[in-house]
Amino acid sequence: MKRLLTVFAVLLAANLVWAQNDKAKQILDEVSAKTKTFKSMSADFVFTMDNDEMEIHEKNEGTIHVKGQKYVVKLPKLGVEVYSDGETIWNYMTDGNQVTISNLEDAESELMDPSSIFSIYERGFKSEFVAETNEGGKTVYKINLFPDSEEYQVTKIEVSIDKATLLLSSATLHATDDNTYSILVKKLEPNKDFSDSEFVFDKSKYGDVEVIDFR
Repeated sequence: MKRLLTVFAVLLAANLVWAQNDKAKQILDEVSAKTKTFKSMSADFVFTMDNDEMEIHEKNEGTIHVKGQKYVVKLPKLGVEVYSDGETIWNYMTDGNQVTISNLEDAESELMDPSSIFSIYERGFKSEFVAETNEGGKTVYKINLFPDSEEYQVTKIEVSIDKATLLLSSATLHATDDNTYSILVKKLEPNKDFSDSEFVFDKSKYGDVEVIDFR
């Protein structure tokens, strides 16, 4: 689950310092400016992990809701739910009916925070415009991102931006662990009305849940 959140945050981070490719920078600046106007966002996505050498090919569908620094990610098939109210993180696993609680500031990396979903672009990557092409029946901009350091444990991120909406369509992360992680955005809705309580784990809804508090 941590890898999923890392992928989200790398793919969808905020406040980037863009590099030398003018066309890529222009597109990403427009995407970033647009997403920053959204008060909240909801998305349905498909998350895949592949490792040909180990013959691992996993595919899971999920949802993410974001409101400011708050977020909730749900992967029903995996039995995983992650909540954050901007200060605390709750990681719930159906298997074992167990939830772990930690402070957001204690996360291993700021990349663990996907609250800046769908504006990948603003920290420690160089950008390269690749092409304008068709993907899934729509015109997209293909852009590659290359990390400036080893901090993110990735070699390259391939991004597709929907030309019509200027929003993330898909992204593929090539990790240094030889795994390939991909996110395909199926549906995205900005400015949804979410109450703050949606981003807090409510243990009363999970029966005799085991609580492990690391705070």
